[in-house]
Amino acid sequence: MDEIIGREKEKRVLSKLLTRSEPEFVAIYGRRRVGKTFLIRNFFLDKGLYFEVTGQYKTSYKLQLENFYHALFKTFSIKRPIPKPSSWKEALSLLTLLIKTHAGRNKIILFFDELPWLATHRSGLLQAIDYEWNTEWSGVKNLKLIVCGSAASWVLDNIINATGGLHNRITKVIHLKQFSLGETNEYLKQRSVRLKPLQILELYMVMGGIPYYLNHIEKGKSAAENINNVCFTEDGLLFSEYDRLFPSLFKKADIHLKIIREIVKKKNHISRQELVKSGGFSSGGGFHDKVSELVSSGFIREYVPFGKKSRDTAFKITDEYTLFFMQWIEPIKKRGAISNPDYWLNASTQQKYRTWTGYAYEAVCEKHVQQIIKKLGIKNVAGEVGKWHFFPAAGSKKPGAQIDLIIDRFDDCINICEVKFSRNEYIIDKKYARSLLNKINVFEEKTGTKKQIFLTLITTMGFKKNIYNEDLVHSEVVLNDLFD
Repeated sequence: MDEIIGREKEKRVLSKLLTRSEPEFVAIYGRRRVGKTFLIRNFFLDKGLYFEVTGQYKTSYKLQLENFYHALFKTFSIKRPIPKPSSWKEALSLLTLLIKTHAGRNKIILFFDELPWLATHRSGLLQAIDYEWNTEWSGVKNLKLIVCGSAASWVLDNIINATGGLHNRITKVIHLKQFSLGETNEYLKQRSVRLKPLQILELYMVMGGIPYYLNHIEKGKSAAENINNVCFTEDGLLFSEYDRLFPSLFKKADIHLKIIREIVKKKNHISRQELVKSGGFSSGGGFHDKVSELVSSGFIREYVPFGKKSRDTAFKITDEYTLFFMQWIEPIKKRGAISNPDYWLNASTQQKYRTWTGYAYEAVCEKHVQQIIKKLGIKNVAGEVGKWHFFPAAGSKKPGAQIDLIIDRFDDCINICEVKFSRNEYIIDKKYARSLLNKINVFEEKTGTKKQIFLTLITTMGFKKNIYNEDLVHSEVVLNDLFD
């Protein structure tokens, strides 16, 4: 059994479930490859009678039942032949009979992994689970039923928020998210990969905190070498992962992909109205469902820009690999074979790389806003967190402004955060200092805020103190602070 890195909140939840004698029905969902199976399997495997069956992608109903049948033999050490079930109702009834023969065990854990692939159309599995839970399993002390799926929207619609037979059956929901920077560092250390924070950040900006992707990082190689091998060789995992990722999660995945492309076209920020118009989508329920599926699966985020109303929602891609693929890998795939075997090792000389690191580091900071708040010492007063922009009308001479991160506070103050990626100390010169002052002035004018404004600079390696920033920057956060 492997050690579970991080996941402290989830481990506390699961430990609490184990201490209770009541039957529990747990639903866990999260992005594909994020480690759901690993967490459940390694937490529960030695905690009692453990039964696991896993759905297979695009596999027949008959073969899924066959897999279930073999899982029964493996778990219950069945010595004599038993009839193969011809339906999920028969299969779960057989499972119930076997459970009763082991009722003396301390805990009974039933894990249905990738349930959306098991519960194929007209399979009757959901109805069978509902029946067995209501008539048998909910009366078995110490029984823990856990269902899991990467198609997050399916789990939400059919299990967690179900309006039919499974309505209100769930006793606990776990949304498993990707590793933080700190957890990523610990995970790599466990695999004897020891890299400095800036190297880990570059890996994170490419593949996020997805354990399955991080598992392909080789020790003794730099971040750039690993990225080159995993993303820019024809047999590299992430060179072709994108082609498999969306079709395995969504029906009619071409619509989901089109939504992603429209967001990328607008530099990873687009309003709902712009998205509907530019993509030629209908603004009805079909479009809303596709967007909701992408949000619940962790690929995009829907948010209301600071100071705007709920009708002004906007979208951005939050999945690092998805954004990286669209910007870097896909253009190469379209050209055919990779002509330069050291492509990524040379990429840092391009302007495109500098632009990408700016946007990517900003996205990482958004995911680590709690670490930023802690560093600033404003945990007790921090309120709404968001971003803000003002684009003047075409032909206007008025300056625009865009603010990467805003922390609105309950003590009549606002932290305006400027995020900058640099491999060395960042230098604020006279021109940039003027730009920062303009941002603050435009923000105060357009929002009409009377709150005290504090400028926070979030960098990778800190910034060099000089006459242009001594009265301008009130606080700073560096990359190391995000690893807390």
